[in-house]
Amino acid sequence: MIEKVNPCHPDKVADRIAGAVVDLAYAAEDDPKIAVEVLIGHGVCHAIIETTANIDREAVAAVIRRIVGGVRPDIRIVPQDALLSENQKQGFRCGDNGIFKGMPLTDEQKALSRTARAIFARYPCDGKYIMDGSRLIICQSNADSAALREMYAAAEINPLGDWTGGTDVDTGATNRKLGSDMADSITGGGLHGKDLSKADVSINIYAFLKAQESGKPVTLCCAIGDDTVDGVPYADIVAETKNYIRSVGGFEKFAEWGLF
Repeated sequence: MIEKVNPCHPDKVADRIAGAVVDLAYAAEDDPKIAVEVLIGHGVCHAIIETTANIDREAVAAVIRRIVGGVRPDIRIVPQDALLSENQKQGFRCGDNGIFKGMPLTDEQKALSRTARAIFARYPCDGKYIMDGSRLIICQSNADSAALREMYAAAEINPLGDWTGGTDVDTGATNRKLGSDMADSITGGGLHGKDLSKADVSINIYAFLKAQESGKPVTLCCAIGDDTVDGVPYADIVAETKNYIRSVGGFEKFAEWGLF
């Protein structure tokens, strides 16, 4: 059983904006410290940004306009906690406590991810999709329901009827669709809007990738300040996850679909 939402779902729009702001921080510094929270809906986008990087407010506003269009940006940029920043200067150590569980993807989860992407390629608007065994539920906004029924004859298509979707209908917030991003994997924190020193990002990705490689669940625990996790130097985990983020095109692209 799995749900996927597409990149135009309001919560994913918030994740994408947060990811794009993290991309700005990495463009300004090699290893910035940043945490971004976004709440968007009904013509307003609130963004709170804690960071060491010198990020221009207009650059953030431009990101918001590019991703979601004509909304009013409400942007607050503040420094990250000075003591935490200072403690990271001697090398990477865990930026938070956490318990993380990476789970191998099932064939069903992979299949729904492919289906969601195929529908989104045709209808790039707010949508959400569920697969539960033989039951496929497709809720796609701004779509020709009859055409979808021809494509997916056995699926339940827009069970309540046609709809418009988007941030003028629903609000979006960062890290509210982690089930869509991570399937059965479990996190003690968020996945988007943070730099790679944060365990919420790096250890989530590390545990997930290790579970796919081994085909077995991977459960990890860390404390803020740990310099090794799973017997691996934390700096190596950060380097591995940085390569992964680069491979998918950056934090904004990572936010579009999550880990699968």
